[in-house]
Amino acid sequence: MKKKSSPLWQRLNYLKPIEKYSNNHSQLQVGDRDWENVYRRRWQHDKVIRSTHGVNCTGSCSWNIYVKDGIVTWEGQALDYPTNGPDMPEFEPRGCPRGASFSWYIYSPLRVKYPYIRKKLLLLWREALKQHKNPLEAWKSIVENEEKARLYKQARGKGGLVRADWEEVTQIIAASTLYTSLKYGPDRNVGFTPIPAMSMISYAAGSRFMHLLGGQMLSFYDWYADLPPASPQIWGDQTDVPESSDWFNSGYIITWGSNVPLTRTPDAHFLAEARYKGAKVVSISPDYAESTKFSDDWLSVKQGTDGAVAMAMGHVILNEFYDKNLTPYFNDYAKKYTDFPFSVRLKEENGRFVPDRYLHAKDLGIESEHNEWKPAMFNLNTNGFSIPQGTMGSRWDKKGKWNLKLIDENTNEKIEPTLTFLGMEDDIVHVDLPYFDAEKREVLSRAVPVKILQLNGKKEYVTTVYDLMLANYGIDRGIGGEVASSYADENVPFSPAWQEKITGVDRHLVIKIAREFAQNAIDTNGRSMIIMGAGINHWYNSDTIYRAIINLILMVGAQGVNGGGWAHYVGQEKLRPVEGWAMIQSAKDWSGPPRLQNGTSFFYFATGQWRYEETDLSELKASTADNSRYKHPADYNVLAARLGWLPSYPTFNKNGIDIYKEAVEEGYKTPEEVGKYVAKQLKEKKLHFAIEDPDDPANFPRTLFVWRANLISSSGKGHEYFLKHLLGTTHGLLNSDEDSLRPEEIKWREKAPEGKVDLLVNLDFRMAGTALYSDIILPAATWYEKYDLSSTDMHPFIHPFNPAISSPWEAKSDWEAFKTIAKAVSNLAEELEIDAVKEVVATPLNHDTPAELAQPFGEVKDWSKGECEPIPGKTMPQIHVVERDFKQIYDKMTALGPKAATDPSGANGISWKVDEEYELAKQILGTVNNGTIADGCPDISSAKNACEAILMFSSTSNGKVAVKAWETLEKQTDLELKDLATGRKQELFTFENITAQPKTVLTSPVFSGDNNGRRYSPFTTNVERLIPFRTITGRQSYFVDHEIMKEFGEQLATFKPILNQQPFKSNRPEKEGKEITLNYLTPHNKWSIHSMYFDSQPMLTLFRGGPTIWLNKDDAAEIDVEDNDWIECFNKNGVVVARAVVSHRIPKTMAFMHHAQDRHIHTPGTSLTKNRGGTHNSPTKIHMKPTHMIGGYGQLSYGFNYYGPTGNQRDLNVVIRKLKEVDWLED
Repeated sequence: MKKKSSPLWQRLNYLKPIEKYSNNHSQLQVGDRDWENVYRRRWQHDKVIRSTHGVNCTGSCSWNIYVKDGIVTWEGQALDYPTNGPDMPEFEPRGCPRGASFSWYIYSPLRVKYPYIRKKLLLLWREALKQHKNPLEAWKSIVENEEKARLYKQARGKGGLVRADWEEVTQIIAASTLYTSLKYGPDRNVGFTPIPAMSMISYAAGSRFMHLLGGQMLSFYDWYADLPPASPQIWGDQTDVPESSDWFNSGYIITWGSNVPLTRTPDAHFLAEARYKGAKVVSISPDYAESTKFSDDWLSVKQGTDGAVAMAMGHVILNEFYDKNLTPYFNDYAKKYTDFPFSVRLKEENGRFVPDRYLHAKDLGIESEHNEWKPAMFNLNTNGFSIPQGTMGSRWDKKGKWNLKLIDENTNEKIEPTLTFLGMEDDIVHVDLPYFDAEKREVLSRAVPVKILQLNGKKEYVTTVYDLMLANYGIDRGIGGEVASSYADENVPFSPAWQEKITGVDRHLVIKIAREFAQNAIDTNGRSMIIMGAGINHWYNSDTIYRAIINLILMVGAQGVNGGGWAHYVGQEKLRPVEGWAMIQSAKDWSGPPRLQNGTSFFYFATGQWRYEETDLSELKASTADNSRYKHPADYNVLAARLGWLPSYPTFNKNGIDIYKEAVEEGYKTPEEVGKYVAKQLKEKKLHFAIEDPDDPANFPRTLFVWRANLISSSGKGHEYFLKHLLGTTHGLLNSDEDSLRPEEIKWREKAPEGKVDLLVNLDFRMAGTALYSDIILPAATWYEKYDLSSTDMHPFIHPFNPAISSPWEAKSDWEAFKTIAKAVSNLAEELEIDAVKEVVATPLNHDTPAELAQPFGEVKDWSKGECEPIPGKTMPQIHVVERDFKQIYDKMTALGPKAATDPSGANGISWKVDEEYELAKQILGTVNNGTIADGCPDISSAKNACEAILMFSSTSNGKVAVKAWETLEKQTDLELKDLATGRKQELFTFENITAQPKTVLTSPVFSGDNNGRRYSPFTTNVERLIPFRTITGRQSYFVDHEIMKEFGEQLATFKPILNQQPFKSNRPEKEGKEITLNYLTPHNKWSIHSMYFDSQPMLTLFRGGPTIWLNKDDAAEIDVEDNDWIECFNKNGVVVARAVVSHRIPKTMAFMHHAQDRHIHTPGTSLTKNRGGTHNSPTKIHMKPTHMIGGYGQLSYGFNYYGPTGNQRDLNVVIRKLKEVDWLED
């Protein structure tokens, strides 16, 4: 081997003459290429592992993880997606810079490496264990002692965490959950984790444990305000959307509140490619967003007024393409697939007419099963009313008539519907329709043609949904009423000129875009698309905005068409293998039913936000309603709990275990008898709903698990209320409940409780805001360290997670972590010899079950007011009896229970048996053989086995199950459908083959699109195969007839202004210098979302390195704020301190603070709270909307993440001023 020269000799080489050339422009370099090794080694690797990222970015991109010597060196996009065919762009390259840098977290200083516990709690625990005979008594001695409980609760968020070991912290968790279950009830244990599609097993791990325990799981999409209930109201389905590749099939695309390049980065190329192909792209956005740069037209709409633009566009389309010149394509589509031809009763009140409800078979005296759920339409062939097939009544009478064939279900005669009674009317009458503007509520008197019927000896007036729609939009049909004589009529609501005054968008641009959108649909048979996003869905009235926009899609026949319809992207919603996953996450293979709580209601009461209401709901009622039922939104939630509309956990003011014991002692033994006992106790007021007294300690949530989420900082709308009332720690709340509205149905306690939760447990791989406020933090595996599954709306694949490296330090995957917790609970229950118990479980009247037929005609009858009797499953929640054996939680968690084989599987109201798959699971996964209740059951103790089980039991990943599912739907619809799956009947997805290469999922009836040789687009099977929509009419709904919808003027789409929430009602802090009041929004951020969060060094380096608020340059100048100045942003809800980003691209009157910006990085103090300056959610508070709480009525029935109040937080204003002194609180 050649001897290396000494360093001294190498240095002397610099003195040697250097040979130079080309007039000294070049010189001879002598040496080897060893210096290249550092770069060469950087890209060397021992192995490449396929994985993905478990984030709510909707990307679900397949990634190759490169590993060397057990360390992740880099990651890159996978390039082996199946081809989209010769006429389509491909999915790859699919990824973004955030994903390409994720591995930073694995070795970052923010990584949670060990279990941590709050030191004050740990010392209390160790001392209590010495003094008491068992852990349950020890825990009781801490949490029931006010002084001890306050000691550790007030330390939350203030550091003081110490390293612990898994055994000790899981013993504390076990003691807390078991003590809570036995003293207060299992439903006082709460789990929160979002977005199961992003990492299905991680979600299911905690969820399965919670349901075996009897705890409640909180919903997330309604809490995030990502999914307002407009989609359920219209389709009976929550957000089924096209994959991004279908954008390429469109001829006209509007991006409405969706910033595609920023929030849908991996998919943005499809939008650009569609535009290159010739599609026109229009951007509707208040700010000059990234998506606006790629558009052909920009409608710069004032924030929150999008509904006015949509109503004006609808006015143009209805006027020009329906009333004045009925387009054949639109006419045909409307008759087949919408409720336009259905008849609506008008109600006469004080000599004036208002829309009431659908005309049903029962009204017409037609006898049939469920005849109060069978709306009628006028049949031109018989010159009378017919009941078409496909209504909700025919869905549940199960006589094979649930289809969209235009046939009378009673006579089998063909129906020729009419959209309008005009020209065949018995009379023209004026109907009063509600109108809302920022100052007042008005009545619009508009004319409709009617048929006059004699029903039950009384004269009744009937019109069509179509006639009501034209009246609602102010179309001049020559029959009178307050209508727009021209598009320039700015005083008539919903004309293009009218919207210009509200939105600032030029009327001529609105007219042009509406015409183009409709004409393109005519030219392409519906290939007009609207990509919708979070810019329009965090408002109080977001559902009315959505309905106005979606109406445009229905009007032009674009829904259910490839390249057309709505494309709604706000999160990773589409969990493809849903049936198998639902079985495992809900633990229904062992017991049931699960407790599934809508998150917004839970947090509204648990954080005390209900105590601070100022807006009287009678101010928001429709002008056509006499009064609102209640003034306080909490009262509507109580009503919803009582009538079974919404779940409400904790349910009763007694432990469900004790209620069951009392029922048995009284002689009520069967589940039906126990239900009658509960109803009797409620009626006699011996038992109460917990929601009627949320500040009673018996009704507090006691143990809260948070995993895969950053609740305290990121999604906790009303952050300071969380800190004060839920956690009981230092807060920055400037609000008072002294002068707030008082509810009628809730007991008011003068002293508001603080610190309701006894134990907050967080699983995370980074020390984020929630971890800093938690009592116990468990180290979680990252996405490159575990087995899991991911899917998304944006593509048709199920991606695997594979461990590229083993979990470092003491981190565990969520599956292993919750197994460890389950084992601790079972061991403690065994040690204490806790016997199996039975408890009463209440569940709401669920959508896609016969319970959605519980309360016909949308009438509200409250048994507590004597308006009807309390009947479980009819006028109140369903009552079940469930057995809990805490000793068996671990054994059940790690095995697939026998009910998987004996009970039907399914989704969306259809079900089938999977007993053959259960036997197959035994063969493939192996069986448990340890002398427990799980003996002989398929083994899912490993996360990989759980993945295999999910794939095996789901119709999107098992061809035989898909065929079974379609055969079931064939029986219900009398349609031929199974051909959609028979071609791939023999396919069974396994973890191994989806790891080898991405694989397109199977076509399944649990979704509404077809994957066979085409791009997935929702409702194509409804339109092409005549499968009904899951609504009362079976068609897409323009009209929603429920008493609460009528009360608030939302039977039809309309425009509602944003709420006028003032920063302070009283006790305003003293003014300091120049101030400005602005509307406060918290949208997505380029530098703090998805795979790389705000707290990471790469993201901080890309922007300002700390919290920022964006201001318009003129607004900033008004208060003498320059770019990068520190500012205070505050209102009664709290304070946040940040640096100003002054920009021309932000419109006046608004401020942006992008989420999620944690409080623990570069945040100075504020004199307003004498504390650090809060988070982006500090100035926020949620506002509950009554129409979101309806239930027990058709598609307006509860479903987890389907229907329920949203955690909206945009209808508020803040005061912004320059920070007087930047104080880092370091003294």
